Amino acid sequence: MADADDVRRLALALPHVVEIDSDGFDFRVGNKGFVWSYPERRPGRPRVLRTDIAVLFVGDEAEKQALLLGEPDRFFTTPGYDGLPLVMLRLGRVSAARLRELVTDAWRMRAPEELLTDVQEDCT
Repeated sequence: MADADDVRRLALALPHVVEIDSDGFDFRVGNKGFVWSYPERRPGRPRVLRTDIAVLFVGDEAEKQALLLGEPDRFFTTPGYDGLPLVMLRLGRVSAARLRELVTDAWRMRAPEELLTDVQEDCT
């Protein structure tokens, strides 16, 4: 199963990714976040960065709902993320191959268009 080291390895393998200094992990492309540690908030307690849970950008509400309903053992959300195209992923319940797909998809949705063109040209 996947862990924070897998997130870091996969994210940093993508073009033009920057890791933001954090107690967990936080990756950006074109100054836009696409995967980061879940900042768990509990009433009356300080925020805790959970490196066993990744927050992923998913693009839109339909994709978010498909993941939440289709794989509730892996994905969840909280009221603080209502209306945002983000899901939380329990890393210990996903394979490294599936994590690669999810991280890459999140990167593609956040990367500036010119980066996507460069990547597509490199693949041909």
